[in-house]
Amino acid sequence: MTGDPVERFAAYVATLGRGPGRSRALTRAEAEDAMRLLLAGTPHSVQVGAFLMLLRYRGEDAAEIAGLVDGARSCMRLPGLSAALDWPSYGAGRTRGAPWFLLAALALGQAGWPVLMHGSNEFSGGITVSQALPRLGLAPATAAGGAARDLAARGFAYVPVEQLSPEFAALLGLRRLLGLRSPMNTVARLLNPADAAASVDGVFHPPYIDVHIGAASLLGRRRLLVLKGGGGEAERNPAKDGVAHLFTTGTGRGEHVLPALTDVAPGVPEPAIEDIWRGTARDPAIEARIAGTVALGLMAMGQGGDAEARRVWENRRTTA
Repeated sequence: MTGDPVERFAAYVATLGRGPGRSRALTRAEAEDAMRLLLAGTPHSVQVGAFLMLLRYRGEDAAEIAGLVDGARSCMRLPGLSAALDWPSYGAGRTRGAPWFLLAALALGQAGWPVLMHGSNEFSGGITVSQALPRLGLAPATAAGGAARDLAARGFAYVPVEQLSPEFAALLGLRRLLGLRSPMNTVARLLNPADAAASVDGVFHPPYIDVHIGAASLLGRRRLLVLKGGGGEAERNPAKDGVAHLFTTGTGRGEHVLPALTDVAPGVPEPAIEDIWRGTARDPAIEARIAGTVALGLMAMGQGGDAEARRVWENRRTTA
């Protein structure tokens, strides 16, 4: 393969785009190299768009995704952070309201399981994490040092993806020009920049679950819980039975039934997220959603179930 980076990237586009019976997924090493070139800004913009849409058109491949994650992590890791749980937030649900999963993450952090959340909700139809944090008296971290301070102070930190890598954030933002999400959204959910021992992950469509777990296995992840969540977020629907897919090193993949927690509908309009956190407004359906989402985090870490989750939620300190 040529050493010229533009020609090298062109070869990757050609590999993906050859006709039926000739095209193939990139190997893990090829995908890592392609991602490094993307983040270095080497390819022409035409190449970038073609690459992303060919990846999408072919369908996501676990080894290919693992290689893209390898390349992305080469410039986005946050080593030295004390996080027990990695929580990606890249959902873009058009009908979302408040990010109730944020309150679950805050409660877990207070209870002694530090959570590093990272993400971008640029295409969400609801309140984003960055918008919700000031309502709770908090702010996103702007650097690794800020994330470390937030984790030490309250067991929770949120790092917007543009702080991890403006170049990677720009790849996600191409959805606006291309009209479709690309596999970079899957890559983002698997970044685990602080190398936390466990991750909790939401997807839009069930077929993505196999790709996430397959890539996690290749990446040597210790624990990953994946479910189809509201708007693609790791958030439990308390009104329906569901399934969580848990991958652990050594034992592989298992499925866990998530029983419905309530048959009560949330109030209309929804209470403000800060009022639910402070307890100045009560909504049994929303609180069941939050406690059920706490349970997802606990399950990801191997720490408990619904009863423990309810205790964590009820014992939160509302001055977080």
